[in-house]
Amino acid sequence: QVQLVESGGGLVQAGGSLRLSCAASGRIFSIKRMGWYRQAAGKQRELVAGITNSGSTNYADSVKGRGTISRDNAKNMVYLQMSSLKPGDTAVYYCNAIVRVQTLIPYDAEFWGQGTQVTVSS
Repeated sequence: QVQLVESGGGLVQAGGSLRLSCAASGRIFSIKRMGWYRQAAGKQRELVAGITNSGSTNYADSVKGRGTISRDNAKNMVYLQMSSLKPGDTAVYYCNAIVRVQTLIPYDAEFWGQGTQVTVSS
């Protein structure tokens, strides 16, 4: 019904920057919230940043001051700008969205992207 596709991951040296993008498509009536999660090897998935359709944001303490989440509602896209990257930022980053699915009886559901690998070298 709804697909999320991430892009922008890759290998970055410590101190560098990157920008992740996520595009949502499918039977979307509206998107209530979009966000980024990450999961490092051997660890649980954790929230990086989230943003509501109205623009309210929240961040994990570990990325405050280094990460900026933004969205383009018209394009159903969300972005994560990361700077001053550290080896500890190495993880698979997943796009997440709470979507009002467009169907005969609309309903809200959570969707995940396939993930994009971010590797920060020292």
